[in-house]
Amino acid sequence: MTAVNARQQEADKYSLHDAGFKKIMIAMTSASILVFANLYFVQPIMPLLVKSFDITSAAAGLSLSAAVVSMIFGLLFFGFLSDRIGRVSIMNITLVCTIIPLVLLPVSPNFETFLVLRFLQGICIAGLPAAAIAYLGEELDSRSVNLGITMYIAANAIGGMAGRIFVGYIADMASWQTSVYFLFGFSILLFIIYFMTLPKSHYFKPSKISVQKDLSGMGSHLKNTKLFPAFAMGILLQFSFTGVWTYLPFYLEQDPFNLSVKNISFIYLAYSFGIVGSILGGRLSAHFRQATLVSVGTVILIGGTLLTNVHSLSVIVIGLCLTCLGFFVAHSLMAAIVNERAAHHKAGASSIYLVSYYLGVATGGTLAGLVWQTGGWTGITVVSFGLLPVVVWLMAGSRKVHR
Repeated sequence: MTAVNARQQEADKYSLHDAGFKKIMIAMTSASILVFANLYFVQPIMPLLVKSFDITSAAAGLSLSAAVVSMIFGLLFFGFLSDRIGRVSIMNITLVCTIIPLVLLPVSPNFETFLVLRFLQGICIAGLPAAAIAYLGEELDSRSVNLGITMYIAANAIGGMAGRIFVGYIADMASWQTSVYFLFGFSILLFIIYFMTLPKSHYFKPSKISVQKDLSGMGSHLKNTKLFPAFAMGILLQFSFTGVWTYLPFYLEQDPFNLSVKNISFIYLAYSFGIVGSILGGRLSAHFRQATLVSVGTVILIGGTLLTNVHSLSVIVIGLCLTCLGFFVAHSLMAAIVNERAAHHKAGASSIYLVSYYLGVATGGTLAGLVWQTGGWTGITVVSFGLLPVVVWLMAGSRKVHR
């Protein structure tokens, strides 16, 4: 492509004031809420799954981990596939397939069947995050793309929060099976909005690079001393964060709180501070080093996590708000750090970070269950406190690279 053609293509892309930009953001926000509501809706109903299937709390954590583990494989697969057949087709197909298991989950005859369905759902959930940012980067002009990506990431937090609150509230009022059927209806509505508003892709160009070369380029990132701390950050931060939120319902249903699933679900409103954290991190990065802000966000997360040990509901809520604020300040900047430090195959580097991020979700949802069973809530927060100084150390070491 000549320089003239490139400038003309840039001028033709959707800008902030175009109707097309608004349509894209309505569609991508709807899709993001759909996907992340479906990923995280099991967290508030885990105590109900324990009773319904006669399983342990650690086993109930597999309802999240099963979807996340398959999602990791799906991210890699759909990332390669979307480079070759297009973003929109991947998003369309996988969104439909994400919704289908919601009809079958409530009639699962046993927990093993439930987990198989969640595993299959997780593969489909991966389609949107594997293709979304690339789609936005191709269709929006350079002055609008950062806002578009920020809005999409904010919708991730909204979706996770909405799924937890929506399902938890209805599950307590009726049953967890009824709540999943309501989520099915809500997901269909979101998909219709997405499908009716998303403009077709105009600037996608199929990749002609062989899969072998792509894999080789991605593999080199694992040996990059500038990138390794960022990948480790994805695992460790998310491990501690997921452990807190996965076993929070078990903590709050016990003495001295004795909260119902409905009331526990409202505490997930603390995720709104995650939206603030994402925006705040982006704005502060224009004035402060990204690695410094990540370390500050990590310290805030540590403080919030420790506060939840106080047997006061108001103090616990404050602690959870700080936990979300700190986590999303750190997480929102990690993608930018990875993109900045990757000299080549930037999409591959971003994929590895996402894999490490969701690996932290999977292990935090399952391995933390063993800690919960032996050490209770104190054990959960001690694990977080033990891991996060390692994260601070890793980021301190990574700053030396820039000296």
